Amino acid sequence: MNLSVEQACLTETDLDRIRHAADHVRDHDTDQVLAGLLPGLTADERADVVRHLGYDHTAVLVFPASLDGLHDDLRSAGLDPGPVTPSVVVRGRLARRYGAVLGDSPVGIVHVPVAGRTVEIFALPVPPGSPLEAVAADERAGGHESHHAFAVTAPGRVIPAGLRTLLTERGGAVPDGGGYNNHENVTVLYFRSADHRRFELRLPGRQEPLPDPTLALLGVMTGAWATQAVRTMAELGIADHLAARPALDTTTLATLTATDPDALRRLLRYLATLGLLTSSPDGTHHLTALGEPLRTHTEQSLHPLALLYGGPFYDSFAGLPYAVSTGKEAFAHRYGKHHFRYFAEHPELAGLFHRSMAASAEMFTPVPDLVDFSGARRVVDVGGGNGALLGRILRAHGHLAGVLLERPDALAAARSELTDLSGRCTFAEGDFTESVPSGGDVYLLSRVLHDWDDARCRTILHRCAEAMRPGAELLVVERLLPSETAAAWDLHMLCNVGGRERDEAHYARLLEEAGFKPTSCHALPLGAALLRAARN
Repeated sequence: MNLSVEQACLTETDLDRIRHAADHVRDHDTDQVLAGLLPGLTADERADVVRHLGYDHTAVLVFPASLDGLHDDLRSAGLDPGPVTPSVVVRGRLARRYGAVLGDSPVGIVHVPVAGRTVEIFALPVPPGSPLEAVAADERAGGHESHHAFAVTAPGRVIPAGLRTLLTERGGAVPDGGGYNNHENVTVLYFRSADHRRFELRLPGRQEPLPDPTLALLGVMTGAWATQAVRTMAELGIADHLAARPALDTTTLATLTATDPDALRRLLRYLATLGLLTSSPDGTHHLTALGEPLRTHTEQSLHPLALLYGGPFYDSFAGLPYAVSTGKEAFAHRYGKHHFRYFAEHPELAGLFHRSMAASAEMFTPVPDLVDFSGARRVVDVGGGNGALLGRILRAHGHLAGVLLERPDALAAARSELTDLSGRCTFAEGDFTESVPSGGDVYLLSRVLHDWDDARCRTILHRCAEAMRPGAELLVVERLLPSETAAAWDLHMLCNVGGRERDEAHYARLLEEAGFKPTSCHALPLGAALLRAARN
């Protein structure tokens, strides 16, 4: 490639773009550039970031008639350019965007020092009348290669990893590839801001790159494969077999599960990539801590959830486009009936559903100690499923009596769950949209309101208010937006029952409209929260 310096070549348009970049480098500090790129960061967050990185350079792509004369034009503009060298990275990106039209055209790079920083100039030669004029027009309009860059000054890996997390989770930056530059011994990580402007983090030495966006997207799109692999592991009882006889080989496990050895080996290999088990060089397999909850008949087993998520709930999610288009639940569209009615008519699914609800009862663990029950005598659980929360409260506070209101199919499971409390717990068959048992000091609504739209929630809360005396307490257990867990469940509720997850303020409005005064909110395990309210 000929990168000699002989003749003038830059247009006034490109000179203006270079001058603008130089002015930006001269007039802005690190905090100002961050504020412009990532307005979601608070001033305090930016101050923390600035302690560990500095504004390094601004880059611009220009289109001289040739690379010859580039130095002279830059010097005439009052700049002091370094040598022009090939830019393999930018040329590769342009080739991916424009394909064969780029031909064998070189791309040069020259660094111009400005006020202790740098303007990084990329130059793609575009001779007059060349097909590359269309490329130049598109690049000038899109500014694809224009960016700001920050140099991370903190040594090691911990602080750079924290910076990456802060910029993406709080600042809204989107990773856009990157890699190690062995010429400069730096790792360059590319990002895009919310308004699609590019910026870079330059980390000293070789650092772990951010996930490739295409591979990451493929991982998201194949999540259904993981769901079905976990379901199959649960159906075959693989976790139980590996727990009972550690270090089983594939042939023995295939005999125990009545499966094809080769097909089972392929399933086990995939399950290992998911972290549910490990496979040793000697051909034996071992259950991991992540796979442990798929065992049956253990406390807080997630085995029922694996079957439910990989079964009817998995099928209903195929109707998600319908749910998003109409606002109606996909389950009823695919099965012909609402989720609760359909499950009630299919006892095997009703039993699986109640076991699945019990599987996530860990969220209830702190509740008996978070609330002062000393002044209460009667606790009413409204729509409490198998009574998991009510049972924990009654067992923790021996002076309490309880009432569980539920549908007939749910009460059968509850009677089995609460056999040790038969003298202190009564069961009421009914519909909480019509009436709720009166006379309680504390009322429970656990994972009920998220099953319904706002209108039905108001009805349920009004029925509770009608049954409660002034001062009586209502405990609501739900997942709260905007957490990632609640966001996923919100889509699940839309798809399967037509309900929704809500944020704390939304629940507060519903409670106040029904005659309650919200008093506090406590975090619970598994992404849940306890909302407390008093009857006015």
